[in-house]
Amino acid sequence: MEWLNYHHLLYFWSVAKNGTVAKACEELRLAQPTISKQIGLLEETLGEKLFTRSGRHLVLTEMGRIVFKHAEDIFSIGQDLMNTVKGRASGSSIRLNVGIVDVVPKLLATRLLNAAVRQSPAMRLICWEDKLDQLLADLAIHGLDLVIADTPAPPTIKVQAYNHLLGESGVTFFARSKLAAHYRRNFPRSLHSAPILLPTSNTVLRRLLDDWLTRQELVPTIIGEFEDSATLKAFGQEGHGLFPGSTAMEKEICRQYQVQVVRRVDSVRQKFYAITVERRVKHPVIMALFDTARREVLS
Repeated sequence: MEWLNYHHLLYFWSVAKNGTVAKACEELRLAQPTISKQIGLLEETLGEKLFTRSGRHLVLTEMGRIVFKHAEDIFSIGQDLMNTVKGRASGSSIRLNVGIVDVVPKLLATRLLNAAVRQSPAMRLICWEDKLDQLLADLAIHGLDLVIADTPAPPTIKVQAYNHLLGESGVTFFARSKLAAHYRRNFPRSLHSAPILLPTSNTVLRRLLDDWLTRQELVPTIIGEFEDSATLKAFGQEGHGLFPGSTAMEKEICRQYQVQVVRRVDSVRQKFYAITVERRVKHPVIMALFDTARREVLS
Protein backbone atom coordinates (compact mmCIF):
# COMPACT_ATOMS: atom_id res chain seq x y z
CA MET A 1 0.00 0.00 0.00
CA GLU A 2 1.30 3.46 -0.92
CA TRP A 3 1.08 5.83 2.03
CA LEU A 4 0.69 9.58 1.89
CA ASN A 5 3.42 11.69 3.51
CA TYR A 6 1.43 13.91 5.87
CA HIS A 7 4.31 16.34 6.34
CA HIS A 8 4.19 17.06 2.62
CA LEU A 9 0.42 17.49 2.87
CA LEU A 10 0.81 19.88 5.80
CA TYR A 11 3.23 22.10 3.86
CA PHE A 12 0.87 22.13 0.87
CA TRP A 13 -2.08 22.94 3.13
CA SER A 14 -0.25 25.87 4.71
CA VAL A 15 0.73 27.35 1.34
CA ALA A 16 -2.83 26.91 0.01
CA LYS A 17 -4.29 28.67 3.07
CA ASN A 18 -1.81 31.55 3.02
CA GLY A 19 -1.55 32.06 -0.75
CA THR A 20 2.25 32.33 -0.84
CA VAL A 21 5.21 30.18 0.16
CA ALA A 22 6.67 33.12 2.09
CA LYS A 23 3.68 33.33 4.44
CA ALA A 24 3.69 29.56 4.90
CA CYS A 25 7.39 29.81 5.86
CA GLU A 26 6.48 32.26 8.62
CA GLU A 27 3.70 29.99 9.89
CA LEU A 28 5.77 26.80 9.80
CA ARG A 29 9.12 28.43 10.61
CA LEU A 30 10.81 26.68 7.73
CA ALA A 31 12.99 27.87 4.85
CA GLN A 32 11.34 28.47 1.47
CA PRO A 33 13.41 25.84 -0.42
CA THR A 34 12.35 23.21 2.12
CA ILE A 35 8.63 23.88 1.64
CA SER A 36 8.91 24.15 -2.14
CA LYS A 37 10.78 20.84 -2.32
CA GLN A 38 8.26 19.04 -0.10
CA ILE A 39 5.33 20.29 -2.19
CA GLY A 40 7.17 19.11 -5.30
CA LEU A 41 7.49 15.66 -3.74
CA LEU A 42 3.77 15.65 -2.92
CA GLU A 43 2.97 16.50 -6.55
CA GLU A 44 5.23 13.67 -7.69
CA THR A 45 3.48 11.23 -5.34
CA LEU A 46 0.04 12.26 -6.55
CA GLY A 47 1.08 12.63 -10.18
CA GLU A 48 -0.74 15.96 -10.40
CA LYS A 49 0.15 19.67 -10.39
CA LEU A 50 -1.43 21.33 -7.37
CA PHE A 51 -0.56 24.98 -8.01
CA THR A 52 -0.24 27.45 -10.86
CA ARG A 53 1.40 30.84 -10.43
CA SER A 54 -0.47 34.14 -10.77
CA GLY A 55 1.92 37.02 -10.16
CA ARG A 56 3.32 36.61 -6.66
CA HIS A 57 0.57 34.27 -5.60
CA LEU A 58 0.02 30.56 -6.07
CA VAL A 59 -3.40 29.50 -7.32
CA LEU A 60 -4.81 26.03 -6.75
CA THR A 61 -5.41 23.86 -9.79
CA GLU A 62 -8.61 21.85 -10.02
CA MET A 63 -6.84 18.88 -8.42
CA GLY A 64 -5.25 21.23 -5.90
CA ARG A 65 -8.71 22.31 -4.76
CA ILE A 66 -9.75 18.71 -4.23
CA VAL A 67 -6.57 17.90 -2.28
CA PHE A 68 -6.97 21.06 -0.19
CA LYS A 69 -10.51 20.16 0.86
CA HIS A 70 -9.36 16.70 1.94
CA ALA A 71 -6.41 18.27 3.78
CA GLU A 72 -8.85 20.58 5.62
CA ASP A 73 -10.80 17.55 6.80
CA ILE A 74 -7.67 15.59 7.76
CA PHE A 75 -6.12 18.33 9.88
CA SER A 76 -9.45 19.28 11.42
CA ILE A 77 -9.95 15.68 12.54
CA GLY A 78 -6.38 15.67 13.84
CA GLN A 79 -7.10 18.77 15.91
CA ASP A 80 -10.29 17.20 17.24
CA LEU A 81 -8.26 14.15 18.27
CA MET A 82 -5.77 16.31 20.17
CA ASN A 83 -8.58 18.22 21.86
CA THR A 84 -10.28 14.98 22.91
CA VAL A 85 -7.06 13.44 24.26
CA LYS A 86 -6.26 16.59 26.22
CA GLY A 87 -9.81 16.84 27.56
CA ARG A 88 -10.81 19.98 25.68
CA ALA A 89 -14.12 20.51 23.88
CA SER A 90 -13.49 20.35 20.18
CA GLY A 91 -16.10 22.95 19.25
CA SER A 92 -16.51 21.28 15.86
CA SER A 93 -18.60 18.20 16.46
CA ILE A 94 -20.49 18.81 13.21
CA ARG A 95 -19.00 20.04 9.95
CA LEU A 96 -21.10 21.32 7.09
CA ASN A 97 -19.37 21.87 3.74
CA VAL A 98 -21.57 24.02 1.51
CA GLY A 99 -21.03 25.01 -2.09
CA ILE A 100 -22.75 28.21 -3.22
CA VAL A 101 -23.13 28.80 -6.95
CA ASP A 102 -21.53 32.16 -7.66
CA VAL A 103 -24.70 33.72 -9.12
CA VAL A 104 -26.85 32.96 -6.05
CA PRO A 105 -27.55 36.23 -4.18
CA LYS A 106 -25.20 36.48 -1.21
CA LEU A 107 -27.91 37.89 1.05
CA LEU A 108 -30.15 34.92 0.31
CA ALA A 109 -27.38 32.37 0.87
CA THR A 110 -26.51 34.04 4.19
CA ARG A 111 -30.12 34.00 5.32
CA LEU A 112 -30.45 30.31 4.51
CA LEU A 113 -27.19 29.36 6.23
CA ASN A 114 -28.16 31.27 9.36
CA ALA A 115 -30.65 28.48 9.94
CA ALA A 116 -27.83 25.96 9.94
CA VAL A 117 -25.87 27.97 12.48
CA ARG A 118 -28.89 28.36 14.75
CA GLN A 119 -29.53 24.62 14.58
CA SER A 120 -26.03 23.78 15.80
CA PRO A 121 -23.98 26.69 17.22
CA ALA A 122 -20.99 24.35 17.71
CA MET A 123 -20.97 23.41 14.04
CA ARG A 124 -18.11 24.40 11.78
CA LEU A 125 -19.55 25.90 8.59
CA ILE A 126 -17.28 25.83 5.53
CA CYS A 127 -18.51 27.64 2.42
CA TRP A 128 -17.13 27.48 -1.11
CA GLU A 129 -18.21 29.56 -4.08
CA ASP A 130 -17.78 28.50 -7.69
CA LYS A 131 -19.53 27.59 -10.93
CA LEU A 132 -22.23 24.93 -10.71
CA ASP A 133 -20.31 22.26 -12.65
CA GLN A 134 -17.24 22.56 -10.40
CA LEU A 135 -19.31 22.43 -7.22
CA LEU A 136 -21.18 19.36 -8.48
CA ALA A 137 -17.85 17.68 -9.16
CA ASP A 138 -16.83 18.39 -5.56
CA LEU A 139 -20.20 17.10 -4.36
CA ALA A 140 -19.68 13.86 -6.26
CA ILE A 141 -16.46 13.09 -4.38
CA HIS A 142 -18.11 14.04 -1.07
CA GLY A 143 -16.06 17.19 -0.72
CA LEU A 144 -19.36 19.04 -0.15
CA ASP A 145 -22.50 18.14 1.79
CA LEU A 146 -24.78 20.22 -0.40
CA VAL A 147 -24.81 22.85 -3.13
CA ILE A 148 -27.11 25.89 -3.09
CA ALA A 149 -28.05 26.83 -6.65
CA ASP A 150 -30.57 28.79 -8.71
CA THR A 151 -31.05 25.87 -11.09
CA PRO A 152 -31.29 22.09 -10.68
CA ALA A 153 -28.32 19.91 -11.55
CA PRO A 154 -28.43 19.52 -15.35
CA PRO A 155 -28.83 15.99 -16.73
CA THR A 156 -25.79 16.56 -18.95
CA ILE A 157 -23.49 16.48 -15.91
CA LYS A 158 -22.71 12.87 -15.00
CA VAL A 159 -23.09 13.24 -11.25
CA GLN A 160 -25.51 11.25 -9.11
CA ALA A 161 -27.28 14.17 -7.47
CA TYR A 162 -30.76 14.97 -6.22
CA ASN A 163 -32.47 18.36 -6.50
CA HIS A 164 -34.45 19.63 -3.50
CA LEU A 165 -36.55 22.71 -4.24
CA LEU A 166 -36.04 25.18 -1.40
CA GLY A 167 -38.68 27.56 -2.73
CA GLU A 168 -39.09 30.45 -5.08
CA SER A 169 -39.30 34.23 -5.05
CA GLY A 170 -40.63 36.95 -7.25
CA VAL A 171 -38.36 39.72 -8.52
CA THR A 172 -38.32 43.30 -7.30
CA PHE A 173 -36.77 46.33 -8.99
CA PHE A 174 -34.82 48.67 -6.71
CA ALA A 175 -33.23 52.10 -7.11
CA ARG A 176 -32.01 55.14 -5.21
CA SER A 177 -34.88 57.26 -3.88
CA LYS A 178 -35.11 59.81 -6.75
CA LEU A 179 -34.92 57.16 -9.44
CA ALA A 180 -37.40 54.96 -7.56
CA ALA A 181 -39.93 57.78 -7.26
CA HIS A 182 -39.62 58.64 -10.96
CA TYR A 183 -39.85 55.13 -12.40
CA ARG A 184 -42.44 53.90 -9.92
CA ARG A 185 -45.02 55.89 -11.85
CA ASN A 186 -46.55 54.03 -14.80
CA PHE A 187 -44.53 50.88 -14.06
CA PRO A 188 -43.71 48.71 -16.01
CA ARG A 189 -44.09 51.03 -19.03
CA SER A 190 -41.65 53.40 -17.31
CA LEU A 191 -38.89 50.83 -17.82
CA HIS A 192 -38.83 51.55 -21.56
CA SER A 193 -35.50 53.39 -22.16
CA ALA A 194 -34.89 53.52 -18.39
CA PRO A 195 -31.30 53.07 -17.15
CA ILE A 196 -31.04 49.53 -15.83
CA LEU A 197 -28.41 47.20 -14.37
CA LEU A 198 -28.83 43.51 -15.19
CA PRO A 199 -27.21 40.16 -14.47
CA THR A 200 -25.04 38.74 -17.27
CA SER A 201 -26.68 36.66 -19.99
CA ASN A 202 -25.34 33.36 -18.59
CA THR A 203 -27.51 33.64 -15.46
CA VAL A 204 -30.98 32.21 -14.95
CA LEU A 205 -32.34 35.52 -13.64
CA ARG A 206 -31.22 37.37 -16.78
CA ARG A 207 -32.97 34.87 -19.03
CA LEU A 208 -36.16 35.22 -16.99
CA LEU A 209 -35.98 39.02 -17.15
CA ASP A 210 -35.23 39.07 -20.88
CA ASP A 211 -38.30 36.93 -21.53
CA TRP A 212 -40.45 39.19 -19.37
CA LEU A 213 -39.17 42.40 -21.00
CA THR A 214 -39.83 40.92 -24.44
CA ARG A 215 -43.40 39.98 -23.51
CA GLN A 216 -43.96 43.49 -22.15
CA GLU A 217 -42.39 45.00 -25.31
CA LEU A 218 -39.95 46.98 -23.17
CA VAL A 219 -36.43 47.96 -24.22
CA PRO A 220 -34.55 49.54 -21.31
CA THR A 221 -31.14 51.19 -21.59
CA ILE A 222 -28.70 48.66 -20.16
CA ILE A 223 -26.01 50.56 -18.26
CA GLY A 224 -24.11 47.52 -17.02
CA GLU A 225 -24.20 43.73 -16.75
CA PHE A 226 -22.81 41.88 -13.72
CA GLU A 227 -22.33 38.20 -12.94
CA ASP A 228 -21.83 38.93 -9.25
CA SER A 229 -25.09 40.00 -7.62
CA ALA A 230 -23.36 41.98 -4.86
CA THR A 231 -21.45 44.09 -7.41
CA LEU A 232 -24.67 44.72 -9.34
CA LYS A 233 -26.38 45.97 -6.18
CA ALA A 234 -23.37 48.13 -5.26
CA PHE A 235 -23.61 49.91 -8.62
CA GLY A 236 -27.32 50.36 -8.03
CA GLN A 237 -26.52 51.88 -4.67
CA GLU A 238 -24.42 54.49 -6.46
CA GLY A 239 -27.47 55.54 -8.46
CA HIS A 240 -26.40 54.25 -11.88
CA GLY A 241 -29.80 52.71 -12.60
CA LEU A 242 -32.59 50.41 -11.53
CA PHE A 243 -31.64 46.84 -10.68
CA PRO A 244 -33.46 43.56 -9.93
CA GLY A 245 -33.27 41.49 -6.78
CA SER A 246 -35.19 38.75 -5.00
CA THR A 247 -38.48 39.88 -3.48
CA ALA A 248 -37.72 37.57 -0.54
CA MET A 249 -34.74 39.81 0.28
CA GLU A 250 -36.47 43.20 -0.12
CA LYS A 251 -35.92 44.43 3.43
CA GLU A 252 -32.29 43.32 3.52
CA ILE A 253 -31.50 44.86 0.11
CA CYS A 254 -33.14 48.19 1.00
CA ARG A 255 -31.34 48.33 4.34
CA GLN A 256 -27.90 47.25 3.19
CA TYR A 257 -27.76 49.20 -0.08
CA GLN A 258 -29.84 52.23 0.98
CA VAL A 259 -32.27 51.91 -1.92
CA GLN A 260 -36.05 51.79 -2.29
CA VAL A 261 -38.48 49.42 -3.94
CA VAL A 262 -39.63 50.56 -7.37
CA ARG A 263 -42.12 47.75 -8.03
CA ARG A 264 -42.48 44.00 -7.68
CA VAL A 265 -42.73 41.66 -10.66
CA ASP A 266 -44.46 38.62 -9.23
CA SER A 267 -44.78 36.91 -12.61
CA VAL A 268 -40.99 36.47 -12.81
CA ARG A 269 -40.17 33.63 -10.42
CA GLN A 270 -36.67 32.68 -9.30
CA LYS A 271 -36.31 29.15 -7.95
CA PHE A 272 -33.60 27.99 -5.59
CA TYR A 273 -32.38 24.47 -4.97
CA ALA A 274 -30.30 22.46 -2.54
CA ILE A 275 -28.46 19.71 -4.41
CA THR A 276 -27.23 16.67 -2.48
CA VAL A 277 -26.06 13.13 -3.19
CA GLU A 278 -28.89 11.82 -1.02
CA ARG A 279 -32.45 11.34 -2.23
CA ARG A 280 -33.67 11.66 1.36
CA VAL A 281 -31.61 14.05 3.44
CA LYS A 282 -30.86 12.91 7.00
CA HIS A 283 -28.27 15.49 8.08
CA PRO A 284 -30.07 17.45 10.87
CA VAL A 285 -28.47 20.78 9.96
CA ILE A 286 -29.41 20.48 6.28
CA MET A 287 -32.95 19.53 7.30
CA ALA A 288 -33.12 22.69 9.44
CA LEU A 289 -31.92 24.73 6.47
CA PHE A 290 -34.67 23.23 4.30
CA ASP A 291 -37.31 23.95 6.93
CA THR A 292 -36.24 27.58 7.38
CA ALA A 293 -36.07 28.17 3.63
CA ARG A 294 -39.63 26.97 3.15
CA ARG A 295 -41.14 28.60 6.26
CA GLU A 296 -39.31 31.91 6.56
CA VAL A 297 -37.38 32.83 3.42
CA LEU A 298 -38.93 31.53 0.21
CA SER A 299 -42.54 30.95 -0.78
